[in-house]
Amino acid sequence: MSWQVADIALIGLAVMGQNLILNMNDHGFVVCAYNRTTDKVKAFLENEAKGTNVVGAFSLEEMVNKLKSPKRVMMLVKAGSAVDAFIDKLVPLLSQGDIIIDGGNSEYKDTERRTKDLESKGILFVGSGVSGGEEGARYGPSLMPGGNPKAWPHIKPIFQAICAKADGEPCCDWVGDNGAGHFVKMVHNGIEYGDMQLIGEAYHIMRNGLNLNNEQMSNIFAQWNKEELDSFLIEITSNILKYKDQEGYLLERIRDTAGQKGTGKWTAISALDYGVPVTLIGESVFARCLSALKDERVEASKLLKGPSTKFNGDVKSMTEALKKALYLSKIISYAQGFMLMKEAAKVHNWNLNYGGIALMWRGGCIIRRRSTNPNLSNLMIDDFFAKALNSCEQSTRLIIGLAINLGLPTPALSTALAFYDGYRTAKLPANLLQAQRDYFGAHTYELLGQENKFVHTNWTGHGGNVSASTYDA
Repeated sequence: MSWQVADIALIGLAVMGQNLILNMNDHGFVVCAYNRTTDKVKAFLENEAKGTNVVGAFSLEEMVNKLKSPKRVMMLVKAGSAVDAFIDKLVPLLSQGDIIIDGGNSEYKDTERRTKDLESKGILFVGSGVSGGEEGARYGPSLMPGGNPKAWPHIKPIFQAICAKADGEPCCDWVGDNGAGHFVKMVHNGIEYGDMQLIGEAYHIMRNGLNLNNEQMSNIFAQWNKEELDSFLIEITSNILKYKDQEGYLLERIRDTAGQKGTGKWTAISALDYGVPVTLIGESVFARCLSALKDERVEASKLLKGPSTKFNGDVKSMTEALKKALYLSKIISYAQGFMLMKEAAKVHNWNLNYGGIALMWRGGCIIRRRSTNPNLSNLMIDDFFAKALNSCEQSTRLIIGLAINLGLPTPALSTALAFYDGYRTAKLPANLLQAQRDYFGAHTYELLGQENKFVHTNWTGHGGNVSASTYDA
């Protein structure tokens, strides 16, 4: 056997890295495993990878020497400086046309910088979203590669072999140039934040509003997973609700303070940067921040009053309405995510494959859902989704009204309905806002029927006729 035996190398032997290596091995690819702490390489080869074709390396030089050309090196390491440190060490060991793949949750602007920097050195860089968690990595993740398009033909056979399949189609395609892959993964993670918050609010309404027990709630989520709400998160929520140990239901003993790693926050910041109203993800990030104020909330619960109303209606009809409210809100969240991707694509000249992205998100990824025609200006006006929204909006109003009357917070469900009502309103009160801006700051306004002509009014008779320069805010 020649020295150059491996099809691809993978750096980073945490659970995601190990599972991805074993997945590649299952599909006939020889993988060279490397970790900065080389004891992990030895342990992996002697345990999880025992009996496979996986080879190990105990230095980066050894790892690179075991690779066939063009050399393909994938990293699954912590985002940020660790990625740059490995790139700096790898570049002197690689040749023209070799490929470095970052499979971590890197910020898309870092991926843009790395792609351009490495292209000048003759190295092809790929920033790829990897979704599906531990199980996805092992048996079929959703992969979202972007970066230098010259790398795609060389990684496509591996990526499309190991990824999840939906109706026989691989849940992986080239997303776009430079930071496009990591941008799409960031939006995916942001939508996941929204989905999790929405499910949490539904659980809160069922538990504290409808007074359902864990078994009842678990059964409802299990049923929803057989219908239009079917998704990985709905599925696992059903399992979590019914999980018991020797002390009873575990969920009820878990501290109600949510952690976050930053990708939801990045999505919300990007939404502000690009001027796109991604309200549901923003509210979901803020809800996690509010949950972190546990001690303050406990104190406030003793001082601040809420309604004493109790629900005494029909539970079955209300859970059906809750299902519809959740469905409407999920559609809104996806629509907002696609709005953000479209705007970023316009700014960066990314030729995003929206149909491919919709397919990528169907199988293997945590926000597993279905989509029909994503090339419209907004998913909400797709015939399928418009019909679904119209059939769910009354139920959503009923649920939010119930939550308000019971004093239960529903930031994500409420903002979904607010966005729905805003988007379907032909004339919003922003005319008053523009008048106010012109009144106090001479910022000008446009008259209906005279668009693109900015005028200023001396509202009081005391101000001048000089207007401020126009700008978009």
